[in-house]
Amino acid sequence: MSNYKTVFLALGILQIILGVSMIIPIVVQIIYNQLDSSFIGAGIITIIFGVLFFLSNLSHEKKLNLQQAFLLTALSWMSVAIFGSLPFIFSNLDLSITDAFFESMSGITTTGSTIITNLNDAPKAILLWRAILQWLGGIGIIVMAITLMPIMNVGGMQLFKISSNDTSEKILPKSKEIALSLILIYFGLTILCSFFYKIFGMNYFDSLTHSMTTIATGGFSNYNESIGYFDNANIEITAIIFIILGSLPFIAYIKFLNGDKKIFISDVQIKLFIKIILFSILILFIYLTIINKSFFEVSLRSISFNVISILTGTGYVTKGFDNWGSFPLIFFVILMFIGGCAGSTACGIKIFRIKILYEFLINQLKKIIYPRGIFIIKYEENTIDNKFIASIISFIYLYIIIFFTITALLSLSGLDFITSISGAATSISNVGPGLGTTIGPSGNFSSLPDFSKWILSLGMILGRLELFAILVLFLPSFWIK
Repeated sequence: MSNYKTVFLALGILQIILGVSMIIPIVVQIIYNQLDSSFIGAGIITIIFGVLFFLSNLSHEKKLNLQQAFLLTALSWMSVAIFGSLPFIFSNLDLSITDAFFESMSGITTTGSTIITNLNDAPKAILLWRAILQWLGGIGIIVMAITLMPIMNVGGMQLFKISSNDTSEKILPKSKEIALSLILIYFGLTILCSFFYKIFGMNYFDSLTHSMTTIATGGFSNYNESIGYFDNANIEITAIIFIILGSLPFIAYIKFLNGDKKIFISDVQIKLFIKIILFSILILFIYLTIINKSFFEVSLRSISFNVISILTGTGYVTKGFDNWGSFPLIFFVILMFIGGCAGSTACGIKIFRIKILYEFLINQLKKIIYPRGIFIIKYEENTIDNKFIASIISFIYLYIIIFFTITALLSLSGLDFITSISGAATSISNVGPGLGTTIGPSGNFSSLPDFSKWILSLGMILGRLELFAILVLFLPSFWIK
């Protein structure tokens, strides 16, 4: 196990940070006169395990090779989900271990699916803890997507290497500076979002928690009605703006601060992302206008909010979109799969893969028409070779296979077709609400069988960590030096 000292040392530090984070909900318990032992006990246990991991793996060697990078990625999310579930288990909500783990996994993967039936009366500390989990999950995936996953060659993410000179042996030293910049930008956007939420009518607690889950595109709210509880156009516009900001590649913010002032209008991902948003809003607006036979009965505000929330995997809702008809439901499932930009807090297949797959298909059609022609696929300034294409196609293929597998397993547990297919989509795409009366915008996941909740939890972490980062651990060849 000496080869994995760096992995468990990092896990120890992560557990200590998680345990210390539990002090914040304790302060909230004191403020709202709701103090109990849930966070005190959970914090002590988490910190003790973190310290044990840290002290037992201290060494001068801090290098992280490729094999260890995969292991650290998977264990980080699993350990946070496990220890993050302790406050839910110790709380007065009477949650089972399955429900507590589901809520914690939903939080850290920024999915936003919940099993808590009455959020309006839930303890303030629990509501804050859900927001903290999503906030940590958001910054965690940004740092990993920009520093680790490109070097791990996960699903075409190697396109986003910070430097072509990076090697797996230099992951930790090369990532420190960039990670600090990302954290500062992420924190700044959170504070700014909270400020505007407060200005437009939220109280201090709601503005803090909702800003954390907005920037993380997580979607946990303090109310059963989600953002719709406030019924405030300014709050919804603020949410739209900061959800989009959280869904943009965070490396673009660093480039902007370093002098590239045109990055937000020149980046291929960002341009396609905005086009998909506008096109989707237009399609649904036209459809609902035709169905309602009235231009004035269609809410552009509601359409825009729900399109952006579903596409980015945020999962906030204002009004139930499940009564818009069959076509919008299918359309929203498609948007769930697409997701946001690589290197952001958003989930799904990601815009860059959709773009490259489109270019590849166009290229194949050209080869049919011009058999002797030579056509080069480019993304930004990078030439896309067959290795990249194979990586992206295999990722999308696996994404679809896992989606259907999860759907089948959910149906085996007794769920109906709509619940099964939307539950699979919302878990692997980390969206939050599904479709139908059970897990739709007005429902939650509490009534699902335990087997379904464990399957959905697996889908959440697979989707969040780009599939391969988890599945590679089950290959015997992975563990051979």
